[in-house]
Amino acid sequence: MTVTGADFVELDRIAVQEAVRVVDLATPADWTRDTPCAGWTLRRLVAHMTAQHLGFAAAARGAGQEPEHWRESEDLSEPARAHRSAAASVLSAFAEPGVTGREFALPNLGGVPGGRAVGFHFVDYVVHAWDVAATLGTAVEFPGHVLDAALAVARAVPADPGRRGPGFSFGPALEVPEGSGPLEQALRLLGRSPQRWPARG
Repeated sequence: MTVTGADFVELDRIAVQEAVRVVDLATPADWTRDTPCAGWTLRRLVAHMTAQHLGFAAAARGAGQEPEHWRESEDLSEPARAHRSAAASVLSAFAEPGVTGREFALPNLGGVPGGRAVGFHFVDYVVHAWDVAATLGTAVEFPGHVLDAALAVARAVPADPGRRGPGFSFGPALEVPEGSGPLEQALRLLGRSPQRWPARG
């Protein structure tokens, strides 16, 4: 999974900061809302996002093989605050010199080159930022070059049915209508259905 010339550390920073922005829009009444992640409330989705940030931060620093770094908190009383703190941790870890040249230990994948691992995290947070925004009835705000890079990564994600669906990061790929923009294309390739979650005016 490569995108020629892509600076995944910078792309990831933009994706994570946008995810923080939309999570911070949630009100106390929103945490029980259903999300595009089947069976997950917004609270559960943000708990997952928080744990993934902390896990990737640990992996960037050589401790990704330790399960406790990836464990979701069972008591996320302040989801947005916890997510914001975890986002700061992963951005700090990814900003360290030479991070893309390291090997990350990732669950179910083993050792992954750092550049590829940051790319995984990047596309995941473009999608999760959209998940949160869709739950709240608002829209994500990404520059065009970020969406183009996310689409390129989405096209490179294996579509093997044995690696898609419940328990995996993405659902089975959906048909992409002609004329779809890069965000819709990326979402559909990764199993999301944007027309089911229109932004409210």
